[in-house]
Amino acid sequence: MDQVFEETFEGLKASDLKGKSFDACTFTNCDFSEANLSSYEFMECEFHSCNLSMANLQNTGVKDVNFVDCKLTGVDFSQCNDFLFNCSFKGCILDYCSFFKRKLPKTKMVNCSVREADFVEADFSGTDFSGSDLSLTAFERTNVEKADFRTATGFSIHPEANRIRGAKFSSDGLRGLLEAYNLVIE
Repeated sequence: MDQVFEETFEGLKASDLKGKSFDACTFTNCDFSEANLSSYEFMECEFHSCNLSMANLQNTGVKDVNFVDCKLTGVDFSQCNDFLFNCSFKGCILDYCSFFKRKLPKTKMVNCSVREADFVEADFSGTDFSGSDLSLTAFERTNVEKADFRTATGFSIHPEANRIRGAKFSSDGLRGLLEAYNLVIE
């Protein structure tokens, strides 16, 4: 496997990648939409303003990777390699993504659009969801203990079907916790 260390890439397409293992690299304004990045390794990398929508990440190593202002629509993170899987998101579009059974405790998903995503059986304990739109995202048997939802919007989390102990909510966000009970809140 070709290894690339501490390189900065700008404006690349997937076909321009000259390696399968990237360590401490920065990617800016790259278009990897619908790219086959299966079995690639990204360790301590940064992605800024990149498009990875519908990218294939099967068995891809995502280890301590930060995504900033990226478009990741439809990415299936549940297919990534489990070993040291860790990433964070700021200002990203994560609509229709799957995090099924992913373990991402204490991550950041700040100011993101996370609409209609799959969080089923995932571990987002201690995660910061500040400013994120979680409309129609599926929470089922999800661990969000000690997560911060105070400025998140659109979420609907059934308290009996998820682990929520110690999670932080604003009084405006209580509607998203009570929706399952068909209560009239005025």
